[in-house]
Amino acid sequence: MTVRTVRTVRTVRTRSLDPAVGQAMSALSATAKKGLGDPALAELVVIRASQLNHCAFCLDMHLTIARKHGVSEQQLELLAAWDEAEEVFDERERAALALTEAVTVLTDGFVPDDVYERAAAHFDDCQLAHLIGLVVAINNWNRVMVARRIPPGGYQT
Repeated sequence: MTVRTVRTVRTVRTRSLDPAVGQAMSALSATAKKGLGDPALAELVVIRASQLNHCAFCLDMHLTIARKHGVSEQQLELLAAWDEAEEVFDERERAALALTEAVTVLTDGFVPDDVYERAAAHFDDCQLAHLIGLVVAINNWNRVMVARRIPPGGYQT
């Protein structure tokens, strides 16, 4: 029996991001977070999307920020299973997380009406628009970072 070793060679990827693109993406993120008006919830949303998109850089960064905004360790530890951890997340958080998953994954090609209506019951039109904008913004960041394979650890507070 022969054991074969497979070595993976990674392509060298750019670390560059056009400053204008980065500024535009940062402005969208900041505006959406401010409009949502709940920094702790905003961090739960961006962390959940980053988990779904496997973005280690964004997870590292937003876990740090979430702790600064008072998000509990229990919530951070159970975020990947939020739907089963009913006692850890309130209904507003659960509605936001359900919408985050629906917008991020788009399994059915659209956000299901029941998910949207659940979120609309907890957020006014302006907050809902900012919540959706925040999910779109973090999905953009996740894709930019994952496409370039930016490793965790580079975030500066």
